Amino acid sequence: MTSRIAGVTLPLSAIRTDGDWGIGEIGALPACGAWLATGGFRLLQLLPPYELARGETSPYGARTGFGLDPIYLTIEALADADAALVEGALGAEGLAERARLRGLARVDYTGVRALKMKVLEKAFAQFVEREWKRDSPRAKELRAFREREAAWEDDLALYVALREEHQEHSWEIWEMPLRLRDPQTLAEARTRLESRILFHGYLQWQLWEQWSAAKSALEKQSMLLMGDLPFVVCRESSDVWAHTRLFQRDMSLGAPPDGFTPEGQDWGLPPYAWAELAQQGHAWLRARAKHASRLYHAFRVDHVVGYFRQYVRKPGKLGTFDPVDEAEQATHGRVVLEAMIDAARGSEIIAEDLGVIPPFARKTMTELGLPGYKVLPWEKDKKEALLSPETFPVLSVATWSTHDTAPLKAWWPELPAEDRTGFLALAKLQADLPWEKIEEGMLRLLFSATSQLALVLAPEVLGEEARINTPGVVGQENWTYRLPKSLEGLGADPAVRARMERFRSLLAAARRT
Repeated sequence: MTSRIAGVTLPLSAIRTDGDWGIGEIGALPACGAWLATGGFRLLQLLPPYELARGETSPYGARTGFGLDPIYLTIEALADADAALVEGALGAEGLAERARLRGLARVDYTGVRALKMKVLEKAFAQFVEREWKRDSPRAKELRAFREREAAWEDDLALYVALREEHQEHSWEIWEMPLRLRDPQTLAEARTRLESRILFHGYLQWQLWEQWSAAKSALEKQSMLLMGDLPFVVCRESSDVWAHTRLFQRDMSLGAPPDGFTPEGQDWGLPPYAWAELAQQGHAWLRARAKHASRLYHAFRVDHVVGYFRQYVRKPGKLGTFDPVDEAEQATHGRVVLEAMIDAARGSEIIAEDLGVIPPFARKTMTELGLPGYKVLPWEKDKKEALLSPETFPVLSVATWSTHDTAPLKAWWPELPAEDRTGFLALAKLQADLPWEKIEEGMLRLLFSATSQLALVLAPEVLGEEARINTPGVVGQENWTYRLPKSLEGLGADPAVRARMERFRSLLAAARRT
């Protein structure tokens, strides 16, 4: 990023519009960008929008490292789904369900997916009759898309069709020839499931078309789109099935013991098989980075320390770092990140470097020009005194909160008293001021950071206490956050408009334009 700017972190699922189906949609991205621009923001950061496993809500539990989730399609923008088809597919009961989902305070992923799939099935059937069987120009476009994206789309479409055939059961209990990807068995499956494979290819094509249009519209608004690249995919993903040798399926990825988790963390994700990846020139990681660079102007690399050293463990046992040797870790991380940077040319990479990061990893990040994160409450000197944001490196991202922490309004009263006192001193504020004045001072402090990019959470833009996710807690609140009003409603709300004007003034004063 060539200038000091500010952005907003907002899950795509959280965006509301007057016409949505209970979840954020790709077609709403330009309107969201336009609304954020009224507050002086220049960047929209999304959480991963990759296709989720059924029943999953976490964007880090996707069953693909490439394909987007059809749940985010804007039905009204589909050429194959006019109003009559939609009404016919839904019926009175479906229309009532759509209204219910639209009015919910939280995202109901299962309900939204079931409803949208009813329409998408009908839209595809109409496409086949009107376009595919006639080999029309649009049919040729789909064929060209599938040929161009075959490296990932072919496996994904086949995998999803096979999951359907197996009632969504794990691929690890499929028939052995399918598990081992026996060529003849796969060829028979492609013939048997030809229509379903084409259907899922059609969905990815429409997702790509809508995403490309939305990204282009954001560019015309001078709004940057930032994404998030999860460190690894889940076990129940098309990638692990298609590239089994790239993952250690008998091990689990996690984090080493610390003061909060004496036994360490077990994330249940399959660690990389580094030797196999290296033997293939890190082709799969390169492909992911290149794909992300096509989706976004910039993207966050999640858990960047994992590329230097994974913490791997057998279930129920303490683990170890992979690689074990620190010198090898330093070399390994540099090689992998250089490969990803090379593949992602044209898109800026930002490193999520929160937690315990060894000095050699930070040194490598700096030498490679990768900005890291600076979360204000966690930035302290050796004496545990808060650091002024004006001391942050230019090559960094300053923020009060992440999607895994409470937003400023909820976090403030939870901070240790000495930290609140320290922040008030940095902002030159008195402790007895009303919250509105303290909040403004804390935002001013954030925007004063020398960091190129300053991020705020969507709940912070609106002065909410709502969390996007609470790590280690399973519940309906995680990953289901929605904006409290539609974009149209927010734009018309005098109180929200006043807040956006305050942000614009704060950003202008901080010279973030």
